[in-house]
Amino acid sequence: MQPAAGDAGTALGGALHVAAGAGETLAPMAGADLGRGWTDAEIEVWLRTARVPYERPTDIADSVAQVLADNGIVAWFQGRSEFGPRALGHRSLLAHPGYPQNLERMNDVKGREQFRPLAPMVLADRAYDIFSRGPMPSPFMLFVHDVAPAWRDRIPAVVHVDGTARIQSVDRADEPLAARMLERFEVRTGLPVVVNTSLNTAGRPMVDDPRDALECFGSAPVDALAIGPFLVRRSRWP
Repeated sequence: MQPAAGDAGTALGGALHVAAGAGETLAPMAGADLGRGWTDAEIEVWLRTARVPYERPTDIADSVAQVLADNGIVAWFQGRSEFGPRALGHRSLLAHPGYPQNLERMNDVKGREQFRPLAPMVLADRAYDIFSRGPMPSPFMLFVHDVAPAWRDRIPAVVHVDGTARIQSVDRADEPLAARMLERFEVRTGLPVVVNTSLNTAGRPMVDDPRDALECFGSAPVDALAIGPFLVRRSRWP
C-alpha cells in the first residue's frame, strides 16, 4: 500500500517491477515523507530573515493542541515533505472537527468550492471506536469509512453527507509528534480527531519549504504556524 496508487504511482510501480526483476528485496513503504526536510537551525534562520515574531514552546504539540481547542486554524509544517496527493501530518492545515462551520471556514482559507469535504486525522488506537467498514489502519488516507452514529454530531466538520469519512490513522510509533498533538487535543476536548487538509491555497502547490510556509501563512487567514519546534501566532504577526 502506498499513497499515490493511481496514475501518479505508475513510475513507482515501474521502478518496483524492475527492482524485483533484478532480485532486489522489496519492502512496504514505512511512510510517505520522502521529500526535503530542514533542521531546527535552518528553520530559525528563515524565521529571523523574515523578521516575524516567533516563540519556541516547551512542547509544540501541546501548544498547537491548545490553539485548535480554542477553534484556531493551524498551519502545520513538520519533518520532510510527503509523496502523493494527501497531506498526512507533515504539510497540513489543522482545525477543530467539532464545529460544522469549520468545513466552510477551511474551504474559505483554501479558496476552494464549498462542496469539497475535509478529512479526519485520528489516533490509530481510537479509530476503531469511531470508524468502521474500511481497512485499518489507514495511514495514507486512501479509504472511506463509516462514522459511528454516536460520533457524527461530535465531529461534523469531517463527516460526509452520507455519514462517511476518508480517514488518516496516526500511529504513535510512526508519527510521534502528530500523535502527541492528537493526544493533547483529546485531553482538552474529548475528541481524538482533528481536521486535516493540505497546506496550500487554491491554484498553488503543496507547501514544501519554510519560505512557502511563511508565504502561505502570511496570505491566508490562519491563526498559527507550527514550523518545526517554533510557533508563529497571527496575533503577533506584523
